[in-house]
Amino acid sequence: MKITVIGATGRVGSTIVKKLTNAPDVEVFAGARSPEKVDKGNNVTPFKIDLHASPEIINEELPESDVIIFAAGSGGKDLLQVDLNGAVKVMRGAEHKGIRRFIMLSSRDSLDLEAFSEPDASPLTNYLIAKHYADKWLMNNTDLDFTILQPTSLTEEPGTGKITLGQFTSSTNTIDDVAETLITIIKNERTIRKVLAMSNGDTPIEDAVLAI
Repeated sequence: MKITVIGATGRVGSTIVKKLTNAPDVEVFAGARSPEKVDKGNNVTPFKIDLHASPEIINEELPESDVIIFAAGSGGKDLLQVDLNGAVKVMRGAEHKGIRRFIMLSSRDSLDLEAFSEPDASPLTNYLIAKHYADKWLMNNTDLDFTILQPTSLTEEPGTGKITLGQFTSSTNTIDDVAETLITIIKNERTIRKVLAMSNGDTPIEDAVLAI
């Protein structure tokens, strides 16, 4: 299987690449603005992708693959260009290349308008707005076989290997568990066209995904 990871030097993206390095029968295309920073691996091919670039350039930069995991983010510094418009351009690039499977790393409350409306707007309002419209574009303006994963706050604690899917039972997710869940989603076609709430929990990741 050929897997493209967009945002391969970010916290989640780099963890995905590490987990897939040397995986049997997997070829990883690791996309980043600075591909020289991508972790090396026998089955890992770094490539340059700048989400500020034109749709035509992004179409050229995307490699042929079976699935795209979009894990890129601006860290709140460039929400419109990266988290929203960059994501949409990659979706359009996927359609251009005939890559149907698209897995989006999103956020809790990205589809809840109340979460970023006055008077009790989230402190992450602008981020959630960007993710909202990117997610909506994926759902309503593409024919991609998407899955949208909505984790809660990300932490750098060691992964537990156990999560809750379909509801929020805690306010955090470890980065390691989020990366493992994104990889495991690829294996289950029942996750296609689903939006999955996620938090730390008590169910082994593979069991939680297979139960969808």
